[in-house]
Amino acid sequence: MREYIKNEINGILKTLLEAHQSIKALIKAGDIKNLEILLQDCQSAAISVGEQIEESEGEGTEAVTALEEYCEALYRIMEGEDHNIGTLNLKINECLQRMYDFPITKEIVFLPYKASMWDSLESVWKRASEDPNVDAKVIPIPYFDKNPDGSFKEMHYEGEKYPEYVPIIRYDEYNFEGRHPDEIYIHNPYDEYNLATSVHPAFYCPKLKKWTDRLVYIPYFVLSEANPDSPDYLKSIEHFVTVPAVVWADEVILQSEKMAEAYIKIILDWLDESGSLEERRERWAKKIKGTGSPKIEKIRAMAEAKLDIPDEWKRLIERADGSRRKVVLYNTGVAAFLEHREKMLDKIKRALEIFYENRENIVLLWRPHPLIKAIIESMSPKLLADYSDIVDKYIADGWGIYDDTPDMDRALAISDAYYGDQSSLVTLYQELKKPIMIQNVEI
Repeated sequence: MREYIKNEINGILKTLLEAHQSIKALIKAGDIKNLEILLQDCQSAAISVGEQIEESEGEGTEAVTALEEYCEALYRIMEGEDHNIGTLNLKINECLQRMYDFPITKEIVFLPYKASMWDSLESVWKRASEDPNVDAKVIPIPYFDKNPDGSFKEMHYEGEKYPEYVPIIRYDEYNFEGRHPDEIYIHNPYDEYNLATSVHPAFYCPKLKKWTDRLVYIPYFVLSEANPDSPDYLKSIEHFVTVPAVVWADEVILQSEKMAEAYIKIILDWLDESGSLEERRERWAKKIKGTGSPKIEKIRAMAEAKLDIPDEWKRLIERADGSRRKVVLYNTGVAAFLEHREKMLDKIKRALEIFYENRENIVLLWRPHPLIKAIIESMSPKLLADYSDIVDKYIADGWGIYDDTPDMDRALAISDAYYGDQSSLVTLYQELKKPIMIQNVEI
């Protein structure tokens, strides 16, 4: 039984015990009219509690049997056959005792928004779903692209893009307020403060906080390993830290202890809170934990697993004699584009030309950041057509792989080397002990 339901039922049962004193007084006073009203109220409450127990634990429990006998005792009092208040107390106390028979269960909800970022929550979901006392639900939430002025454009929902082994519940078929999940996990930190996209406002952090006892934030990204003693490093990651999810969450799970230390330093400098520095540090240290990123767990597991590679990819990777071409993962990110704009488009063209010339020995696996088109359309809409032309020509020519699937980890696992922008993929790639080269727009 869910803990909040058990607490709610216990509260009702204890209220019934208090009502019995009023029943006793009304019997003594001979106030039949008000006695009948109170007896009916007690009966309705007992029936409601019984229905809640049966919905949670099924039929035939001793707790419901006690409530049925309680309702019979109420009826006998109402009919004037019996005025023994002790029977009422006995049956309610018996029901309270039987409530201890029900083990506490949890309902944990995972709210990813982009399927390609599901790996940041997947290992946590798997552990939760394997616990017999946990009901783990995956509920992808919709998100919007933004216009340059910050207004919303079309809405996206990617519930159909998750792995087949992940059972999906639609966001509009789950009663968040009514079910009040014990825990909610999120991986988008920004609410309305992302310039290119926004999760649906119904799922901003302050709203989620009202629906659950514990809101947990796990970033969808990993960063280069933290140096919490470097002011320059702290400045470079500040925009990842000063976000709604870090403020509103009850727990923030980060990739390492050093990263947690860096977050705490930034938060202490950013937020003006009451209490001494040590008191504030202690509060945030209880909340921000560097216990490791699920993304790293996922990529390690995939590196050891047999991968499902699409046939069209195999045709490029495998030669006719059975040998294998090297695969280079080419990652183009958001930050590099925002910094270089037109220069980045020229750089992509030059990179593609080089890999085309070497296509007999190397297969290029180009995987752009999943939000790159939305970012270009929002921040540099004049460049969108040029960027789309580059992508469309690359796909049409068919000499390399274009990967815009939700499964980022597969690309990391099958590739032999990394080339591209500095991003969270670099940190993940380091876990695989494979060669890494960061592209330079000026070269």
